[in-house]
Amino acid sequence: MIRNILPTLLLGLTVIASTALPAAPVHSEDQKAEDQKPEQIHVRGSIVSYSGSALKVKTREGETVDVTLADGWKLASVANAAVTDIKPGDFVGIASLPSADGGDGALEVLIFPPAMKGAGEGSYGWDLKPNSSMTNATVADAVKGVDGRTVTVSYHGKEKTIAIPDGTPVVTIAPATKDDLVAGAVVFIPAEKAASGPLAHQVLVGKNGVVPPM
Repeated sequence: MIRNILPTLLLGLTVIASTALPAAPVHSEDQKAEDQKPEQIHVRGSIVSYSGSALKVKTREGETVDVTLADGWKLASVANAAVTDIKPGDFVGIASLPSADGGDGALEVLIFPPAMKGAGEGSYGWDLKPNSSMTNATVADAVKGVDGRTVTVSYHGKEKTIAIPDGTPVVTIAPATKDDLVAGAVVFIPAEKAASGPLAHQVLVGKNGVVPPM
């Protein structure tokens, strides 16, 4: 069952803005279609209520929003993992910020299941914090350091080194059911911006004390 959920869910966990990548030449028809795509947004917060296709969320900014769940929407959760679980060859998603020493410091790490290896590969702007980025890439090596662990990841022939300080949230994808959509549960929702409010095809919900850190 989880394999049916994950490929769809991943679509919302990749890029929020294509401006982070060099623009490729496109035909006018392709550009017109691209321009007409709904704006992608992320809703982060806790559930106020859930009923049918309606999910009311109090966002981390303090606003209460009504999220409409699209037909066929998918649901998943996260489970705790450890930095020591990260091995060369793993495919990971790491949100990070530039650090004072010129490298990047991780804000959170998502270890993808093997079936999702390569999906959404790249490094993009991300909205977890100002100036943060999301890198979906394969771990080339993982080295234990004085302050946590440093990983070198590769994507599209490029490499990026990211420090993972001790205490950084590390999670993997886990199954969930609609019974997990209870008041107070923390959610991360990739959605389309619509006139009536966010329209979501996927929801990532926290359970068993583990919250989506992305």
